[in-house]
Amino acid sequence: MKTIKLNNLSRILTGAGILIVSAFILTGCPSNQNMLDTSDAAQKVYVAPGDYDSYYAFLSGGYSGQLSVWGLPSARMLKVIPVFSQDPETGYGYTEETKPLFNTSYGFIPWDDSHHPHISQTNGNSDGRWIFINANNTPRIARIDLTTFETKEIIELPNTGGNHASSFVTNNSEYVIGATRFSIPYEKDLDVAINSYSESFRGALTFLKVNPESGRMNVDFQIIVPPFNYDLGRAGKGVSADWVFFTTYNTEQAHTMLEVNASRNDKDFVAAVNWRKAAELVAEGKGKTMSAEYYHNYYEGKQGFAVSKVNNEVTVLDTREVENFIYYLPTPKSPHGVDVDPSGELLVAGGKLATVIPVHSFSRMIKAIENEEFDEFIDGIPVLKYDSTIIGEVENPGLGPLHTEFDGKGYAYTSVYISSEIVKWSLETFEVVDRIDSYYSIGHLMITAGDNVNPEARYLLGLTKTAKDRYLPTGPKQNHPAQLYDISGDKMQLLYDFPTIGEPHYAQAIAAEKIMPNSKQIYEMEENDHPYALTRITENRVVREGNVVRVYMGATRSHFRPDNIEGIKVGDTVFIHLTNMEQEWDVVHGIAIKGVPNSEVLVVPGQTKTLKWTPTRTGIYPFYCTAFCSALHQEMQGYIRVSAANSNVPLTWVTGTN
Repeated sequence: MKTIKLNNLSRILTGAGILIVSAFILTGCPSNQNMLDTSDAAQKVYVAPGDYDSYYAFLSGGYSGQLSVWGLPSARMLKVIPVFSQDPETGYGYTEETKPLFNTSYGFIPWDDSHHPHISQTNGNSDGRWIFINANNTPRIARIDLTTFETKEIIELPNTGGNHASSFVTNNSEYVIGATRFSIPYEKDLDVAINSYSESFRGALTFLKVNPESGRMNVDFQIIVPPFNYDLGRAGKGVSADWVFFTTYNTEQAHTMLEVNASRNDKDFVAAVNWRKAAELVAEGKGKTMSAEYYHNYYEGKQGFAVSKVNNEVTVLDTREVENFIYYLPTPKSPHGVDVDPSGELLVAGGKLATVIPVHSFSRMIKAIENEEFDEFIDGIPVLKYDSTIIGEVENPGLGPLHTEFDGKGYAYTSVYISSEIVKWSLETFEVVDRIDSYYSIGHLMITAGDNVNPEARYLLGLTKTAKDRYLPTGPKQNHPAQLYDISGDKMQLLYDFPTIGEPHYAQAIAAEKIMPNSKQIYEMEENDHPYALTRITENRVVREGNVVRVYMGATRSHFRPDNIEGIKVGDTVFIHLTNMEQEWDVVHGIAIKGVPNSEVLVVPGQTKTLKWTPTRTGIYPFYCTAFCSALHQEMQGYIRVSAANSNVPLTWVTGTN
């Protein structure tokens, strides 16, 4: 591998200069470089009716709070998985089973900002068991089961403000990592003056241990670090598999006007953490216990209700007290992404305000640590000398490099925000070999298995921030675009351009064959462990417990049992426990009741869901199936009679008797 000698004095753009150039580029016209051959591109993305795509692509929803699933190369949307936001389409976050997933130490939070999905890994390659995704606002991480495409667990991260550097997994899914984007005060008095930032605020890096069988997460430990902004992270691979890496900005420790005050230093840092060493230190008792309230929400059984466990403490390693497991690598300038090549040797940073792409060498880093080639110590963390770890800089990459992924053939691909392009460069010579426009202002990019030990050089997906003139106008707000590129040849080729949902930040793609064989088609009735489930439709009934009424209801084509209910009173708390009795794939039933201040509820075959309702006035309330399930779908309906609170109407329920 070629080592490039460096001259670092003229490699940094000022923030003002970046903004001026950005304004010019964003109002300019794209070039015709590598414009697509439409007939060739159409053939490459065409998937015949009834045929399947080669890849699943999982795109974060950003401010939608969800995770969307697409087929590649067709770019057909397959599903939106509700995660951090309520979803009235399915009843997620409205049913009694799912509402506990939104519990936090701040109360019930039915929205968040989802950013970085990451598929579980085995030996450094995506295995298709689970996908994790972070909540950026109220810091949380969710786990989605990829046999059902359902959110099964959400855990809150203590001592964290903005969980942005998340949710990346280690090579065998030992840990999912997170970090505080906003350093905050904690442990003692939280009511401190903002201008006491450097004295009162701290950062935290979080390591969630993952149960290898169930996927269940728990906060194993946190690392208390200086009060910088921790932006993004990645786990190492191969030679660096025992390490994780985080970018930082705001090493100036500013707390106002960050676009100026956090852009003064020529270099910020990549934090390199030996997670295995840190875990050993915790096991040896080198950590300390800190008070911290946070919620852990999960399903205990195969079905049933999600539960919320409140935790009150966390184990921490403070870099001011424990050493020799974390190091800072100086990196120009305000680095956003940090990405690790398939060998684990090269650490590629994306300096938002840098005019080069800096590439660190893991082996040089280890040597520098052994030789104690340090510039200084910050809160006990050694700062390595830049020239001791850097192996090369990619020159002329464009303006505003952000994120990098790899094709496994010796090349890296970096998104460049300000000049709105993707650059392909050699991991051997650090020279740009190809570039192509994006439309417009690209953020993250994703290559099929591009973060794996064994990437698949098929497709690259660019996730851009503005649509402008790309699609039919839809008023002042356009949906965010994604552009699909063919990277199987020497030159990148734009194949397709499509609007997405929410604001995708990062995405992951995995070969369909890794998920399809394990995809669940139904919930088996005999495995339904929901406490209010029906095992046979003849078990339907209505039970009063004081002012609580439970309706044990079954749904099958094309009726509810029971479908006529009387004896409900104003002020009762009514729970409709609906079991879908079907055992056929994709035969879904739903229920909606007139005037109920709640969403409808969709129930998949073999599943039980609960709708809660407190009637406030008397009357006859129609209900019906919201999912078209048969030719007699319209007939799938019923009535609930609500009487006055002091009435003596007996509780009755029937089906099929006029």
